[in-house]
Amino acid sequence: MTFTISAFVTFFTIIDPVGLAPVVIGLTAHLSDVQRNNIITRAVVISAIIIAFFAIVGRFLLDRLGISLYAFNMAGGILLLLVAVDMLFGRPSGTRETKAEEEEARTREDVSVFPLAIPLIAGPGTIATTILYVNLANTGSYLLNYLSVAAAIVTALLAAWIVMRSSLWIIHRVGRTGILVLSRILGILLAALAIQFVLNGILQFLLVSKIVK
Repeated sequence: MTFTISAFVTFFTIIDPVGLAPVVIGLTAHLSDVQRNNIITRAVVISAIIIAFFAIVGRFLLDRLGISLYAFNMAGGILLLLVAVDMLFGRPSGTRETKAEEEEARTREDVSVFPLAIPLIAGPGTIATTILYVNLANTGSYLLNYLSVAAAIVTALLAAWIVMRSSLWIIHRVGRTGILVLSRILGILLAALAIQFVLNGILQFLLVSKIVK
């Protein structure tokens, strides 16, 4: 149960469906409702394919590159912590989209692949989180853990799809201030989870070092 709750909170926070609402409005303000909805659907489908790819081959890539799991835990935790800090201070995260990329996106007609799918939804933070949780699912009731991770990803993507399609209504009802408040609350949770990943990586490193010695 703890693993399942952790997976849902982490994926919901790192994808940040509510935080996508003002971004979608800014990128698709010149488009019709039908065009906007088509772009949103394509972005979510592409993101799901990218996430599924790394969920399946992520561990294989780590092994081929000679990257240990504890090292990836620490690196992923640090990356998530950077995202959390940006959320807490209410500023755009460089791990998701740089300023130059944001300006370029505004001139593009179809923003479904870039920047919505990559890097806003399936960015480095989401990919790192996916690989981390797939690896963590190998312990204990691994089948249930895998289902929990899959359910967490699908739920977060579905929430992102619903929120982006309802972005105009959400901005009107909640306002940008409400979105920023919720983003900061989620940022605190993500920061705590990120530090836990780093601590787990350090603990694994110490255990491996002790065994080797």
